[in-house]
Amino acid sequence: MREFMDYIQTVFYAATGWNRDNSYSSLNATSDALLNFPTPRGLRLTLSSLATSQFATSYQLGTLGVVDGSLSYLYSTVPLNNAIAQSAKIPLPDLLRSYRPLAELPRRSEEGGAQSEGGLVKGGLAYGRLYLPASMLEALVVRRVSPTLQFQLSAVSDQKLRNGGTMLGMVQYDEGRYAVEGLASTDGGLLGVRGLYNFGGDVAHLDTQTQPATTNGNGTGNGERERIFGRFSTGAELYYGTLNKSGGMSVGTRFATLPTHKGTPLTATMTVNPLMGTISWTYAVMAGSNCSLASKMDFNVYSYESDWSVGMELWRKRSTWSINQELEDVSTLTDTTPEMNFQEKIEWNLDDPPLPLDTAEILPPSLPPPPPSPPLPELVPQLKKERSFQAKMEWRLDDPDVASTAPVTNEDEDEDDQYSGVLKARLDQHLRLGLLWEGRVKSLLFSLGSNIDLRRLDSPFRTLGLEVQFSS
Repeated sequence: MREFMDYIQTVFYAATGWNRDNSYSSLNATSDALLNFPTPRGLRLTLSSLATSQFATSYQLGTLGVVDGSLSYLYSTVPLNNAIAQSAKIPLPDLLRSYRPLAELPRRSEEGGAQSEGGLVKGGLAYGRLYLPASMLEALVVRRVSPTLQFQLSAVSDQKLRNGGTMLGMVQYDEGRYAVEGLASTDGGLLGVRGLYNFGGDVAHLDTQTQPATTNGNGTGNGERERIFGRFSTGAELYYGTLNKSGGMSVGTRFATLPTHKGTPLTATMTVNPLMGTISWTYAVMAGSNCSLASKMDFNVYSYESDWSVGMELWRKRSTWSINQELEDVSTLTDTTPEMNFQEKIEWNLDDPPLPLDTAEILPPSLPPPPPSPPLPELVPQLKKERSFQAKMEWRLDDPDVASTAPVTNEDEDEDDQYSGVLKARLDQHLRLGLLWEGRVKSLLFSLGSNIDLRRLDSPFRTLGLEVQFSS
């Protein structure tokens, strides 16, 4: 299961406008999430909290042979007001979904000016985690200095590592159309560079500020056709170890549909390692709103060996009984009518129904017919809208125009809350089966998984574990 601290880091990148998918290291992120998801081992309990909008903590306790655990702390200079910290309210797709469509590439000229005024670009994040009883320490520092430049430094301190630990520094430059990263590590004196270039799809929209769009007979641009609502990305990486005098390289390409694509979302990648002679193909498709599929094939031109694996993600909706129960609870609140006062009862305004037309003949001529009843007032009371997190932090109410025009229910939130869990499965050519069931029970997030070896039916279960998380 995705940990709470990873979720908070994702919120930080979203708050600063940094696109993590626009990197060569994220070329196979979708297929890896569907095929290489981790399964828990033993019993593990995690308690997390977003104490303020800038500070988060997490405590983990596990039992796998011996009792172990970890302490985690995170601090962000950017207020993470969009983070939903309560485990009972976090949308499960945001936390558990493996297939994530690519985000639209922003126009850096417009985004940079807007975010610089709000002070969201120049932000930083500091994260630390201490593992007990092994006394291993890992740390991460991220510094965003401009809309296109970001520095990242990570370190691990452990007695089992050579020289007592290792450190990795990265410089990331993202221009939207292309992204370049440089890295240096103390482990073997590693130096590397990698880059990614995008073309097609929404990349053409980056030039609309200087080039007018041409339209066809239907009034839509030629670049707006459904067949090109996808982005092609190609990149490479090159690294060299200064101490062991060895190096390596790889090249890759990816095609992925964009959210504006009206057809089936899909992602296809190919990576080649010419020195090792390995070619890898991956294909992931979102077959429906509740199902995602992925496959991968590796082939080595030197040994003619091949590997394959398939994966699946199947979402389960909440039961009809629970949804009907919530609708009944809401109906009991909305069906309550206000009691009429004594004056209304005397004036026969609300109690008496309107007289039929034929009763006018019964009334004496001297008495005029009763006046028509006024329209009934709105009997459904408006639900009290809870203040936003930002308003609570600033000890104020929401803006009147926002509070008055905001609907009571949100369709996006209802769509996210319709799921109760997800089942993930993978199978490779060695008949190794991985199963993972993730979901939520009340306010607890759980993850139950196992690795099964189908070739050894006498003892097929290799690992079995349960992980429970709670955050507030």
